[in-house]
Amino acid sequence: MGTRSSFLLDVLMSEFGESIKRDPAAFRRKFRKMAASPFAFYRGSACLFYADMAGPFADESYLDGPTSRVWIHGDLHAENFGTYMNASGVLVFNVNDFDEAYVGPYVWDLKRFAASVALLGYAKALSDDSISVLVTDFAGAYLVELAGIAAGGDEAIGSLTLGTTSGVLHRVLQTARLSTRVALLNVETVIADYDRRFALMDGREPVDTATRRSVLAAFEDYLTTLPAAGLPVEHVIKDVALRKGVGIGSAGLPSYNLLLEGHSQALENDVILYMKQAAVPAVAKYVTDEKVASYFLHQGHRTAESQRALQAYADPWLGYSTLNGVGQLVAEVSPYSADLDWDDVSEPDELRSIVQDLGRAVARMHSVADDESSHDLVDFSTEEAIVAVIGNDRSGFIGMLVDFAHRYGAQAREDHQRFVDLFRNGRLPGV
Repeated sequence: MGTRSSFLLDVLMSEFGESIKRDPAAFRRKFRKMAASPFAFYRGSACLFYADMAGPFADESYLDGPTSRVWIHGDLHAENFGTYMNASGVLVFNVNDFDEAYVGPYVWDLKRFAASVALLGYAKALSDDSISVLVTDFAGAYLVELAGIAAGGDEAIGSLTLGTTSGVLHRVLQTARLSTRVALLNVETVIADYDRRFALMDGREPVDTATRRSVLAAFEDYLTTLPAAGLPVEHVIKDVALRKGVGIGSAGLPSYNLLLEGHSQALENDVILYMKQAAVPAVAKYVTDEKVASYFLHQGHRTAESQRALQAYADPWLGYSTLNGVGQLVAEVSPYSADLDWDDVSEPDELRSIVQDLGRAVARMHSVADDESSHDLVDFSTEEAIVAVIGNDRSGFIGMLVDFAHRYGAQAREDHQRFVDLFRNGRLPGV
């Protein structure tokens, strides 16, 4: 086995080894999904990316003390964007999935996204020059937006909404707007004896009395973590169910669904929440900072606090709890979530428009969580710190990201092949 294959194996087993022992079948499914393409492999192996950021690909350029400790998304790739209904009732297109969020170097977010653009472009048979243009557009939009926010203050932070988007992202928001709570409920639940309960389906099963009692106790604890304004609903739980095998990143982690009475007894406004076990983010192993680590009660608290820090007007149902001593993230299964489907976008002009919008979205995300937010872990103006550390070297900064995108995209394609060979030849222990 080559040196890189050994490194890859060590990183994956260090990250997933204990979880594989608990649920090998879930990881076989996860690894099969990761084997499907270099992009799928990249999505599922954030741990390898951060091992490289701290090792073979380590680079301190455009970083100083403050900008090495800002709120970051932690898994910022091209498919972690979509729609949500914010607390003000406005449909927004933005970064989503904050399971890997933490505090660390802001450039790690940008590099992870840039490499994902290179992988995406390669899969669409775009030339290296075309990929360079896309990364340049993303980085340029990020810098322009960030400088604008630094000059105008946090009130300059806009959003990607129905009123401010066009083209592909506007269509995604329109699609989300067509969604209804009733449609989601009709998929996820059945009506029996004149009330709703969860439909049992593949990956969802009923819970026993003891488990239900534990989940309800965790739910009561969760209610205390919601914003002070609270939610205008009766917190009556109609049903609880166990979910398994949810998502490529959640392999082996139990998740529960809770069906709540909505703000009236009408059946069309019932609410579905998920309560899922939160895991240690991959990046945390490489940010050795006791101030950061000790800030969080548990991983559920970390995920919820990070999402609130990074997402303006986050889901009003977002909170956290503990279940059997393990941190849980709690949020709504939203009827209004729609993801950007990159398969639908192949024309370079459309791709350029999208990555520019995403660059602006990432700049807003990095600037939301700072001295003017309600979080004291990052107690300085992140946008001003990032603008200052880049200084007048805008072209050098963009060139650095373009170069990294190509180098790491090629590395990820090679690593995908190594991973497939390890997996199919039985070299991944436990699966």
